Amino acid sequence: MNKVVLVGRLARDPELRTTQSGTAVVSFTVACDRRFVRQGEERQADFISCVAWNKTAEFISRYFTKGMRIALDGRIQTRSYDDQNGNKRYITEVVAEDVEFAQSKNENGNGGYQADMPAYSAPQSAAPQAPSADIDGFMPVEEEDLPF
Repeated sequence: MNKVVLVGRLARDPELRTTQSGTAVVSFTVACDRRFVRQGEERQADFISCVAWNKTAEFISRYFTKGMRIALDGRIQTRSYDDQNGNKRYITEVVAEDVEFAQSKNENGNGGYQADMPAYSAPQSAAPQAPSADIDGFMPVEEEDLPF
């Protein structure tokens, strides 16, 4: 299973680009505080490279800016390329699939988004639907049928 959940602040403004085929892609970095702090030291943070595609990319680009708290889940992706000198370079990044605001509208003066704006989740392929009829002898339970 490849599943990542991050909550942190954007280290810089998201950078929206479009591929040659017209697909939106956004790159951004999330600064996540480490859980423990050694006595006498400042809290450390990890800066995690992230990418999002299509509608998720457009959502992030439109509603998030540097310093805002973001909550996301997705997956880790690795890739490689050859640089200008012919050296092999490796990249590990999080591909964000579901994104939410992790702060209130007026927290830290960042009021650049609508308070009623929902989180954006990438569409799921063939998501299961709630049963509406008998399946192997089981029927859905209505709320008034519950004993409590």
